[in-house]
Amino acid sequence: MRATLILGVAASVVANILHAQDNPISQAIAAWPPLALLLTVELISRVPVHHRWLAFARLVATATIAGIAAWVSYWHMAGVAARYGETGASPYLLPLSVDGLIVVASICLVELAGRITTLETEARQPNTRPDTANETRSVPGLIPVPATGNTGRGPTTTAALAEVAASLPRKSPPKTRNAEVSALAPRQNRVTASTSAPKATNAAKPSAKTRRSPAQTLDAAAKIKAANPDITEADLAAQLGISASRWRTIRRQADQADLHLAA
Repeated sequence: MRATLILGVAASVVANILHAQDNPISQAIAAWPPLALLLTVELISRVPVHHRWLAFARLVATATIAGIAAWVSYWHMAGVAARYGETGASPYLLPLSVDGLIVVASICLVELAGRITTLETEARQPNTRPDTANETRSVPGLIPVPATGNTGRGPTTTAALAEVAASLPRKSPPKTRNAEVSALAPRQNRVTASTSAPKATNAAKPSAKTRRSPAQTLDAAAKIKAANPDITEADLAAQLGISASRWRTIRRQADQADLHLAA
């Protein structure tokens, strides 16, 4: 890209020098506009700008220099073409081919330099993810991979590795005779426990808990209160082995019986 730009500028410089007067000062003046354009394009393509108004200012300056160089070089090249045998419209069209080549090469060079600068800036940016240099990703069925800050693996990659590991066949260790015996032992114990459970249940049925009468409950409550006068009604019911509502019902029945006797 840069070689194409240099070729176009060189053609313009040679044509300007040939059309100028035969002295160094005139030739230097004629060669200066294309060289100025070449230097301007090189500066734009190599030096980045971080402010919009500065970038706009240098683009305007570049366009101005390019316009001056195109105007001067056009007439120089037209005169040289006419001097060396070109006739008709050819002397006026040949300069357009050189100026057009310089414009296209300049735009391509600036655009390519901007793309390269953007990629280099993104590459220099630090990784925003937490430091995982000392961590190790362990996926079931796969070899653990040490995680580094530059691997670039995200949750999606880890999930994909986990799915692959889950789909891999897993080999179980060969069973020995001792392993088969130990595997059958829990089954035999469960069968023995299931056959002995009904007998234990049937044996426990005759010894069902008998329910005390209200009079017996009141006597037991009186003994407990005599031993512990500060006991609450809920604790008393718990020691009697009945619910608090059952204890209140027994007391209510006893109070009603005392009222009937008093009447």
